[in-house]
Amino acid sequence: MVASIGAGGVLYLTPMVFHGEAFTASQVGLGLALGALAGTVGRFASGALLDRGLRCSLPVLVAALLALVADALLFGANQFETYLVGQVLFGAAVGLYWPAMELAVSLSCQPLPSARGYALARTADALGIALGALIGAGLAASGQLRGIYVVDITGLLVVVALLLRRPLPARAPLAPEGRQSDWQHWLPPLLPLLALTVVATAIPALMQSALPLDLVRGGLQRPALAEGTGALLIGGQLGLLLAIQWPVGQYLAKRPVNLGLTISLLSFALGCGLLALSALSSGGAGLVALALLPVALGEAAFLPIATEAVVELTPVDHQGLAMALFSQCFAVSSFAAPLLAGWSLDHHQHGLWLWLATALACLLGLPLVAHIGRDQQQRRLAGLGKAGNGD
Repeated sequence: MVASIGAGGVLYLTPMVFHGEAFTASQVGLGLALGALAGTVGRFASGALLDRGLRCSLPVLVAALLALVADALLFGANQFETYLVGQVLFGAAVGLYWPAMELAVSLSCQPLPSARGYALARTADALGIALGALIGAGLAASGQLRGIYVVDITGLLVVVALLLRRPLPARAPLAPEGRQSDWQHWLPPLLPLLALTVVATAIPALMQSALPLDLVRGGLQRPALAEGTGALLIGGQLGLLLAIQWPVGQYLAKRPVNLGLTISLLSFALGCGLLALSALSSGGAGLVALALLPVALGEAAFLPIATEAVVELTPVDHQGLAMALFSQCFAVSSFAAPLLAGWSLDHHQHGLWLWLATALACLLGLPLVAHIGRDQQQRRLAGLGKAGNGD
């Protein structure tokens, strides 16, 4: 949660900081793209090192140090080159951080089910991001927007102190006969989940990028909404997500992961369908508010359950790299979804087709969920068979 407070402000508000410095949209976008590229390298490096037995604390500590340097550069940056370096360092830090933290949650929960741990972790993330966005809004209102970097630096120092005081757990070393190095055995069952993750994580990206623009532009029949009204709707959705994340995660943690994934996709499809329908109504603002309810439920259901599914589908000795691939899906959707949404909104001048296409993509993901469920059932039966033979 401490890390999310600072990171939430930096991730969401950095474009506003450098827009104020008269950077062009292309310059800001280039920095974000290079940061995403550095994050890709960082994710795979972190995952590979974790699979070699590295303690989870080390990638997180390195990530914190890189982010501290990045924050210091961005706090005083008024040159494009400095901005680029800061974004690359921050992207690399994010990449190193996530696989290690996700694996640490699973290791910290043992022998209890890790699904409950992921529900708690996602609740802490939601709370931290909400607090970070609130602090950032206050700094922006006071004309001190660059203070988001000071907030992040403070949080990172606390994270470093906590890690030095109580390091994250390390995975027990595996016996040589327990290692399965052939990726062809563990990667194919994971691919359907990775495809679902790209689709599902595109929804929050669209809520941050396309929805505000769609609201202020208006739909075919829906009048344009004031910026304050749009911000209130989106803020309400974040508040609802924070309120329901823990109870929804707790409920689904006791059930098969395919149930949580199904609920998530159906909720996203319903929410996006209502957003599309709002474009056809003169009272569409009410439909937008209604749509954000199932969207919040979908996010609360997907985030912890998909992470648990990675743990269940992947051999122990490859969970680090699997977490790297999983977190990389977030980067792909965060990069691609806003670009595609921007093209659609500019081309059609409304969001009807964007939200309909997104709802359809969610529904098309349901056969993949069924495939994941069948694969997990076969794994459980195979495990019972081995146990029975051993008795």
